[in-house]
Amino acid sequence: MQPLTGKTIILGVTGGIAAYKAAALTSKLTQMGAAVHVILTDHAQKFIQPLTFQALSHLPVHSDTFTEPDPELIAHIDLADRADLVVIAPATANLIGKMANGIADDMLTTTLLATKAPILIAPAMNVNMYNHPAVQANMQRLAAYGCRFIEPGEGLLACGWIGKGRLAEPEEIAEAVVRFVDEQSHQHTESRDLAGVRVLVTAGPTREKIDPVRYISNHSSGKMGYAIAEAARDRGAEVTLVSGPVALPRPSGITYIAVESVQQMYDAVMAHLPESDIVVKAAAVSDYRPAVTHTHKVKKGEDGLTLQLEKAPDILQAVGERKHPGQFVVGFAAETQDLARHATDKLRRKNADLIVGNNVLAEGAGMGTDTNLVTFFSADGGIFEQPLMSKRQVAEKLFDLVLEKRAARKRRVDG
Repeated sequence: MQPLTGKTIILGVTGGIAAYKAAALTSKLTQMGAAVHVILTDHAQKFIQPLTFQALSHLPVHSDTFTEPDPELIAHIDLADRADLVVIAPATANLIGKMANGIADDMLTTTLLATKAPILIAPAMNVNMYNHPAVQANMQRLAAYGCRFIEPGEGLLACGWIGKGRLAEPEEIAEAVVRFVDEQSHQHTESRDLAGVRVLVTAGPTREKIDPVRYISNHSSGKMGYAIAEAARDRGAEVTLVSGPVALPRPSGITYIAVESVQQMYDAVMAHLPESDIVVKAAAVSDYRPAVTHTHKVKKGEDGLTLQLEKAPDILQAVGERKHPGQFVVGFAAETQDLARHATDKLRRKNADLIVGNNVLAEGAGMGTDTNLVTFFSADGGIFEQPLMSKRQVAEKLFDLVLEKRAARKRRVDG
């Protein structure tokens, strides 16, 4: 059976040059078993014709709110009710602005307001438009409403600029749709087994300032930590997410704390540690920071520049030292060699209960990917290798194991 068999998907196509990619996406989703109902905006039809999508989806294409082929149905309400998922690809700045402000002036926006189906948005626009505060604010508002985003790529854009704003490839969007459907299916079948549990998660990189314009950081995207926070939330937990600077929408339904430096993350974690039952430190924290932060920009000279670095606060070490018997602490070990040796050593030194180890050089497991290839190392000596999975699936496996280990600990204490 195809992964999307039995699913009804609305594909909204808006007026950008990337609209041509929506044709390939329609074909891929249809081949995966979905019934794809395409809605084109008027501006989208300036770039690509309805007949293309009709031929690929084998279904009528919608564009006019006032065209009602079946007198017994109101088309946009019928589509909104039948949809299992809505995908907007490409999503222009204009469409995102309309959605964020509840504007319904065409077939697509009226359908979006009427549907209760989850919505995946794949933005595509000029890099300066994407980074504009109004567009970023609109995306944050939509994320708070529960919309999910498929991050645009970076590169040469059709306008000639180079930067972030290129529509994700049809293969990437189709994979994101399948992952989302899998997550939804898992949520509908699982119990809320973390209800009443307080989970503290760290995510993303930290930035250590050299001067007002330069800093030391790393390639962490925050995707793993965000997946963990969302999985805990969906399983009923009360979640606090301490996040370094990332380009991800803020998850809804959690307490969100934005930080930048190691010290800020350390302070936030220590403030919330006493009340937390499970701590998952997924952030990629800087091990070192500049010993001196310059007030003004360091000017380029004729000679090289030498930076003096000092050790930054070790958050996982501090958590391990302060944890009380009822807490369960999870750390991450991103390695490039000798994974088992380094992970088990970290488990012991940091007084953690579980280490999630991965070789970041392995295909599909590096920072910024949507997948991960991990091995769980438990304080009781257990080693659990996992296949390549989406980061959300890794998060679910992580909490399955954490709950199992917490239950075993309780039986030992009670026994």
